[in-house]
Amino acid sequence: MTQKLIILFDLDGTLIDTAPDLVLAHNHVMKKFGYKTKTVDEIKSLVGMGANSMMSRILWNTAKEELKKINEKKIKDKMVTEFVNYYGNNILVESKLINGVREFLTWCQINKISMGVCTNKQEHLAIDLLKKIKIYNFFEYVAGCNTFDYNKPDARHLTSVVEIMGGDLKKTIMIGDSEVDSKSAQNASLPFVLLENGYTSVKSAEMKYDHLIKDFKDLDKIIKNYL
Repeated sequence: MTQKLIILFDLDGTLIDTAPDLVLAHNHVMKKFGYKTKTVDEIKSLVGMGANSMMSRILWNTAKEELKKINEKKIKDKMVTEFVNYYGNNILVESKLINGVREFLTWCQINKISMGVCTNKQEHLAIDLLKKIKIYNFFEYVAGCNTFDYNKPDARHLTSVVEIMGGDLKKTIMIGDSEVDSKSAQNASLPFVLLENGYTSVKSAEMKYDHLIKDFKDLDKIIKNYL
């Protein structure tokens, strides 16, 4: 029997444009804790490693002097909790699917392609968002930053999902929008499809990829080569 093809997707900035709702949650937290708010474009470069990393980077970049006087971890943990709670209650206000996603997922389903999600968003938030935006049933498995004891760019975040899905790494492709996704695919030795203009400050030319796309329209023409 021919081994089935598996496609692993990043979530934020790849399947769904979540930046508008992430910036709402971020700015809610910043105002509450007395820090400067950010724009959507500024948030995009902070999303890839998850909420914990986001708050660490924001604290370091905006309050280096103050951090010498306070307990960073205590403040950060409170900010992360506030962020996750607010975002969880406002997860689908302005977020929307990336162009062509639903059509591509439907095509994959018709062609018996197995699909999974590997995201650095917390698992329960990822599943809730996928359900609310009505694409959850396309995926066999969803792994968040807290599903395992490791997460992207650790190769095991991807390889563990493939193993759980009963797949073969030689018949697996990763689709993402950032350097975190590129490094993850590279670490796992997987072909990588890069969605340009994603949630990253790194230019496409600075990332390793096998295919570069603007959106999901006509992506089936690339994937057919792997069937």
